[in-house]
Amino acid sequence: MIPLLFLALILVGTALLSLPVATSDGNAAPLLTAFFTATSAVSVTGLIVVDTPVYWSMFGQITILVLFQIGGFGIMTAATLFGLMLGRGLGLRERMATQVERNRIERGDAVSVIKLVLAITLAIEVVVAAILTMRFHLTHDFAFSSALWHGIFHSVSAFNNAGFSSFSDSVMGFQGDPVILSPIMLAVIITALGFPVMQDLRAEKLRWSNYTLHTKITLLATAVLLATGFVAMLGMEWGNPDTLGPMTLGEKALNAAFHSVMPRTAGFNSLDVGSFRDQTVLVNYLLMFIGGGSAGTAGGIKITTFVVLIAVVISEIRGQRDSGIFDRRFGSHIERQALAVTVLAGSLIFLATLYIVSITDLAFERVLFETISAFSTVGLSMGITGDLPPSAQLVITALMFVGRVGTITVATALALGSGSRTYRYPEENPIVG
Repeated sequence: MIPLLFLALILVGTALLSLPVATSDGNAAPLLTAFFTATSAVSVTGLIVVDTPVYWSMFGQITILVLFQIGGFGIMTAATLFGLMLGRGLGLRERMATQVERNRIERGDAVSVIKLVLAITLAIEVVVAAILTMRFHLTHDFAFSSALWHGIFHSVSAFNNAGFSSFSDSVMGFQGDPVILSPIMLAVIITALGFPVMQDLRAEKLRWSNYTLHTKITLLATAVLLATGFVAMLGMEWGNPDTLGPMTLGEKALNAAFHSVMPRTAGFNSLDVGSFRDQTVLVNYLLMFIGGGSAGTAGGIKITTFVVLIAVVISEIRGQRDSGIFDRRFGSHIERQALAVTVLAGSLIFLATLYIVSITDLAFERVLFETISAFSTVGLSMGITGDLPPSAQLVITALMFVGRVGTITVATALALGSGSRTYRYPEENPIVG
């Protein structure tokens, strides 16, 4: 049901963006352009084949904003409530992608869950929009109506991790302004944690011992990944004349922090991503592939999936029978599901990259960056999206759709399909490694 609902929203968005009134020149947009843009908006990715503020009229830009607002709010609600409706047993069967422990959110809380999601959405978007609007107006001399529009657009885009910008160069024009970049960063970080974590933080405040295992994993791994991305960006791009090189120390720290957040899910850029050094691009591959927290607006395989796999590897190296963290053991079905999600994600990215490299002359590293960004609904690009041939654009479109709703669908299918047999085959172990 969830993929069909999102597909229906994409088709409605495509129809609206195909209207002549949606473009700045009054000519109807090509169907593929409208379809690609609608999919990118609904899947809160942010990849574009045309310049958003130049190509689309105000009607078109408002349509895009509404699409990623519905896409972001819908995916949070669907991921959380669908998990509650499936509540029987442990793990994904009960909480789907969230792995929230038993008795933390019960099915009877559905109405309060919806209210809280709506309250958080409005609160963050209003506060961030107000800050950005006043900064654009008072410091950057935007007319108030223009400042208000840019503030609202970037606030909604940041909250939903959409990565769409009403500026042609994203936020590169404000790379030295912490009052612009910081609220966008904070909105992205908060929503990338996922709604179950937000609810746990609201209920338990700073009582770490009372947090669910899912919340502990998400918070700790988020901090580690943000710190890793910051140090990597700062160290690898420090002397790059096309990125951090010409900046002051404070600007370098600000932009390194900004770009440690964005590859995780959002897609805004204050630096020219196409000018990143190879080692920086490699770190971005990892950050984008992992993504953010479950049951939120973030993409990727999700933090909890990554941590489960790391815990399994560590336990195997130590010769331990069980894997886990924080004095809790993971069920074997959670380990298998994490492995399945990761392998499926990697396979889709591999196949998409192979196809695009085969039909174009584009550099492999740029194509791989594009496919990971699309699947993980990040939205960062090395500048090749608009140069892709139609068939490659359709592949990227499919990756964005699968990356947004596919993880929920796969997780649910795995949970529902995990039955027990009345028999077991004899054991025989092949040679591994």
